[in-house]
Amino acid sequence: MTPLTVTQADRLARLAEDAVAKRGLPMRYDGEGALVPVGPDGVPVQDGMFAGLMNLARTVAELPRQQWRSAVVAHFDQLTSSGGPPPIPDDLESELYLRLVCASTIQPSWAERMPEFAPGVLTVPATYTGRAVAMHFDVDNLGVTSEEATRMGLANLRRLRDEVEHVQCDDAEITTLSGSMFTASRALVFDTVLRESLRVENPPFGCLVAMPVRDSLLVHVLRDHTVATALDILPTVAITMFSSRPGPVSPHMYYVADHEWQQVTDHSTGKIRVQADGRFSDALQKLGIRSGSI
Repeated sequence: MTPLTVTQADRLARLAEDAVAKRGLPMRYDGEGALVPVGPDGVPVQDGMFAGLMNLARTVAELPRQQWRSAVVAHFDQLTSSGGPPPIPDDLESELYLRLVCASTIQPSWAERMPEFAPGVLTVPATYTGRAVAMHFDVDNLGVTSEEATRMGLANLRRLRDEVEHVQCDDAEITTLSGSMFTASRALVFDTVLRESLRVENPPFGCLVAMPVRDSLLVHVLRDHTVATALDILPTVAITMFSSRPGPVSPHMYYVADHEWQQVTDHSTGKIRVQADGRFSDALQKLGIRSGSI
């Protein structure tokens, strides 16, 4: 459970198991970053409440050891204040969203059911009850088809409003969007984000986008040579936020044009490397920037 040590992760798992036990929830740590439901014999079962611990791990990592127990208690108080998992809303038409989630933070058996938006980033139906976001990996439990869930989820994402801040980083402007637990997921309706939040439609050279954590979306609209500065700043900001804040989505930067998303960073060597090829390379050339110079 990044960024905890093995010993710290074991302690968090014990505290989490103790917290759910006191709330009457039969759950056990699965050794892979989540509490899973178990039967009377202690064997995991398919039905019941699942609880990932990745976000909680990032929360307690910032706290003194003596505050961990209270933080864990507060976390599960929020999730289980009704005595069980958050209920499925009656009005899915207005309360069902699609949520982008980092695949590595999800139990593999859950992740394999969900479609990918980008490599390592899943699209999951989710509801927000006002106290917690519940992700629904078994769409059948919602009583709708996958197609209906997608339609409703996208429509509700389009209705959200972003908090917008334009930040000057040297000579480049980067727009930071925030405002909800689904801000990063608004990447799924990026045309709406451009039109309503950035007041831009169909930018001819495309955009650089990062969606590092659930409540943040970072955008640089390509217009001129300032893209070179954005290429220096955005990848570092994205991986720093992804590695340190709750709700990780993706550590990467993407080039977006005409509804197509192209991952343009690579971390496989342990260092951030920008890959300028394909349509992204074409856009840089039109702006007079040689891809070999970045």
